Amino acid sequence: MVPDGRCSGATGLWLSGLVLVGVLVSALVTTPAFSQQPASSYDEIRREIAALSERVDKLEAENAALKDRNDKLEKLVTAQAPPAAPVAAQSAAAPVIAAAAKPVAAPAPEAFRVSGYLLADAYGVLANHNPAVAGQSGFWVRRGYLTFDGRISDAWSSRLRFEVNSPGDFTTNAKLTPFVKDAFLAWKSAGNELDLGISPSPTWDFVEGFWGYRIIEKTPLDLYRMGSARDFGVAYHGKALDGRTFYHGMFGNGAAEGSETNQGKKGMFSFGFRPTDALVVELYGDYEDRPGNTDRTTYHAFAGWKGTRSRYGLEYGHQHRDADTGPGEAVSFGSLFGVWGLTAKSTLIARWDRSFAGFSDAEKIPYIPIANNTEFDLAVLGWDYKLLRQISLIPNLEYVRYRATDGLPAPDDDLYGRLTLYYQF
Repeated sequence: MVPDGRCSGATGLWLSGLVLVGVLVSALVTTPAFSQQPASSYDEIRREIAALSERVDKLEAENAALKDRNDKLEKLVTAQAPPAAPVAAQSAAAPVIAAAAKPVAAPAPEAFRVSGYLLADAYGVLANHNPAVAGQSGFWVRRGYLTFDGRISDAWSSRLRFEVNSPGDFTTNAKLTPFVKDAFLAWKSAGNELDLGISPSPTWDFVEGFWGYRIIEKTPLDLYRMGSARDFGVAYHGKALDGRTFYHGMFGNGAAEGSETNQGKKGMFSFGFRPTDALVVELYGDYEDRPGNTDRTTYHAFAGWKGTRSRYGLEYGHQHRDADTGPGEAVSFGSLFGVWGLTAKSTLIARWDRSFAGFSDAEKIPYIPIANNTEFDLAVLGWDYKLLRQISLIPNLEYVRYRATDGLPAPDDDLYGRLTLYYQF
């Protein structure tokens, strides 16, 4: 039987009583009356007291041993039957331990975005060197984009973009047919990017961004058919020196968004420098290996300045086109533009291009066909009014003034009036 606390307390009380009796007896023995008892009786009483004291010591030792045994048994019972609270705490902590045991962190969630824009005109040809085009008017879609951007990880992303537009040659009656504009996989690291697939070329990518009004008119290199906005190949672009320098190189088929049809390839490279926050300079060059003796070499130089509410650009471009027969031809131009923010919702745009030589495929320029092999000046004037942040209404004029070329008289001038609607989604 295991003694409990009440038993231990009773034993201690009983021992204390025995000790008190011993003390009283010892006091009686020392009194004068008791000292008159015979010596033998005195000795006998002392022996009994000594025996009694010895027995009390034994009982106290036994009581201490029993108490120690009782404490040990209580600890053993507690260890074998733990309370409910520690079990609940251990159970709640179990999922945390399991989660911490995973060796690999969860991957970043993929992000997917759909965007696009539409660029449409109500147009009128007020005057034209071609009598068949003069006086025409109508509506067309100069460009529509539908873009799918995917974020695979912090370093990897992808883009698939479709484009649709009207022919813009004033003769073709065709439905809008979408085609693949971009289809590439991109890897980014420390401000640099590697693109694999159909991606933007460096030919006028930077200048178009600085110009900012592709919705009114293309950049000169684009408008005068001196390259392509996209190519199928490998591109690498990035920045250095805290963004003061930037570069964009590409090696591709030279067939724009189309399929390769020959053994030749095209190499392109641009390099830019920002001496100050306001001033930027870009140089570009490319070489295209084409079938036969029809290779092309292109270069251009651009300088731009950006103020608080305005920006200005100056560009020169040149392309030499080899020919199977004859000396080939040169296409060259100079261009100057300015953009002024008038209010929070309105912007004035002006541009002037000058061709230094006519070229043989100028009539193929969509929306504003220009007379072949004739020098000209192009003036663009527009006013951008934002109905909303994503919606602009832009009345604009384009005027082409021809100059006498190679002893031939200048054709009649061209004048186009347009009301352009542009919205993003």
